[in-house]
Amino acid sequence: MTGSVLDEVLADLTAETADLDVRVAGLTAVQWQSPTPAEGWTIAHQIAHLAWTDQAALLAMERPDEFVRQIADLWSAQSSPVDAAAEEGARQSPDELLEGWRSGRRALHTALVAWPAGQRISWFGPPMSPASMATARLMETWAHGLDVAEALGDRPEPTDRVRHVCHLGVRTRDFSYAQRGLAPPDEPFRVELTGPSGERWAWGPVDAVQWVSGDAYGFALLATRRRHRDDVDVRAKGADAEQWLDIIQTFAGPPGDDPQRRGT
Repeated sequence: MTGSVLDEVLADLTAETADLDVRVAGLTAVQWQSPTPAEGWTIAHQIAHLAWTDQAALLAMERPDEFVRQIADLWSAQSSPVDAAAEEGARQSPDELLEGWRSGRRALHTALVAWPAGQRISWFGPPMSPASMATARLMETWAHGLDVAEALGDRPEPTDRVRHVCHLGVRTRDFSYAQRGLAPPDEPFRVELTGPSGERWAWGPVDAVQWVSGDAYGFALLATRRRHRDDVDVRAKGADAEQWLDIIQTFAGPPGDDPQRRGT
């Protein structure tokens, strides 16, 4: 699959992982143990989680039956296999952890490029196209990279790569409701956002009754549950749109605790 949306997403995923790699590559062993905004997770846990998820995606592509069996076993054996995997990975030395993450993401990139057109990949939720899988990996890299940056007292430079996170946030609207045991609205929403470069992005019919508009970076922070609504410049028009911004999430699994107001 070349000359496609997949190529674009993979290029941005490569850039996003490279930025995070630069941020962590020179850390001391003590810095790898710095706590991040995710309760109980250090920087090592964050990178271990990304590495584990890349390996899970590879397993889903190369041995889908084994992937389904392993995921079923994990979820039946413990309440939080994601936390368990991150904890196990974080016990590695920084060099081992970093090299495992690098080799896994390279292998996943190669596998996604070679994936047969039209064939979908098994995953924790519905099966995904390779472009959707790459988008999901970019979303997680962006979100966990933000956690790492905050642990180090840094502020990542916003880029238009955040458009992919916003796109996933829009595409997973109904999933957000399902995660809360709620029925999604029947009508589509209109979403209009402004990217870091000033570029405007839009989804949904322009004549929709329910609207969301504002800052794309802020919307991505909401969609990955990294900020409270009061701390971002994102607005809703309509009761359903208001509710959506309260429950929006792009990632699989339970939503966790609601983000607290920061007042900044």
